Amino acid sequence: MESFVARQPIFSRRKGLFGYELLYRSGPDNAFSGADGDMATARVLTSTFLNIGMDRITGSKWALINFTGNHLLEQTPLQFPADKVIVEILEDVVPTDEIVAACRQLKEKGYILALDDFDFSGSQAALVELADIIKVDFRLVPMEVIEREGAVLRKQGKRLLAEKIETYAEFDAALAMGFTLFQGYFFSRPEVMHNREIATSKVNLLNLLTEVNRKDVRLDRVEQMIAPDVAISYKLLRYINSAYYYLLREISSIRHALLYLGEAGIRQFVSLVATSELSADKPDELIRTAIIRARLCELLGKQGSGGNADTSELFLLGLFSLLDAMLDMEMAELMERLPLPDSIKEALTRGSGPYARYLETVLAYEHGDWQRCTALLGDLGIETDRMVASYLDAVDLAENFSGI
Repeated sequence: MESFVARQPIFSRRKGLFGYELLYRSGPDNAFSGADGDMATARVLTSTFLNIGMDRITGSKWALINFTGNHLLEQTPLQFPADKVIVEILEDVVPTDEIVAACRQLKEKGYILALDDFDFSGSQAALVELADIIKVDFRLVPMEVIEREGAVLRKQGKRLLAEKIETYAEFDAALAMGFTLFQGYFFSRPEVMHNREIATSKVNLLNLLTEVNRKDVRLDRVEQMIAPDVAISYKLLRYINSAYYYLLREISSIRHALLYLGEAGIRQFVSLVATSELSADKPDELIRTAIIRARLCELLGKQGSGGNADTSELFLLGLFSLLDAMLDMEMAELMERLPLPDSIKEALTRGSGPYARYLETVLAYEHGDWQRCTALLGDLGIETDRMVASYLDAVDLAENFSGI
């Protein structure tokens, strides 16, 4: 049975990573009816999350997993550790006496409970008493209702999580209303889009990106630019000596590292290191997301039936897809500064060209738009069951890099 699994980050008030909501799908239509659907989803939960390993997907952070009413009655959450998993109760769960009793048992066993898509209608009042976290969809509930009713929940000691936060303005509004957790892609959007000056240190990093992305990489020039930068030198050496490369002998010099990487490797991994430095003052999840996108675009290029895609360029496409958020500038302006192929610039600025569908596929997967992702994979000639393995490979790369 084919399945998808992905994660969406959840942040604290200080934009630190609190955990991930795990998104999953089973079957071709992402929809089931009655008990058959519950059984199918349970199989995906157990086979995917337990076989893959929770640590591989979420690391040391919390995992928020959706459970249907039947899951709760069958005590499916007990298959997951209470110190790693937050039980997310779906909005359509009817709080019958049996459901409330099942949730109370989970609570007594130490599980944290969250109510998903809470609409303040009162239909889940019986579950509010047991819930620790209340998730509110900022796209569905009027702001005045959220502000008024949210204050009541806070007085009851409930922790409020704002969903679908897509801009920093929405983040600030939720923050002002007392929300302490935030889910959405606001972190991947530029904060300021006008009159933005780039710090000198970041100008130097952009110059380095320019140098490594020329048609003919000049190793001596790249070495001269990297060597004085302690942070980049350190990260480059740590990364090339990490378990990802399985080197028999340690590489201890910048030149040796660059020679080992080769021209394509220099372009790819120096871009990665420089990009991580550009996002140093942003949430760590920004560079993780950029690396996951980069690796997924690269792997899709290798697996696709097109045959004309340059996988090293696809890597850069994914990596640079968040450059505007890292520098709080318009993407078009940034693309004018970098000597990138037109195929990358077209995809990033206009969503067109031969590479656009690769990034579109990755974004559909990232957002849990499984039907759109499946259709795009078909266009690329890629079997859907290869996507999970590719995604986990990308997550491994991102986590490995974030540890250096």
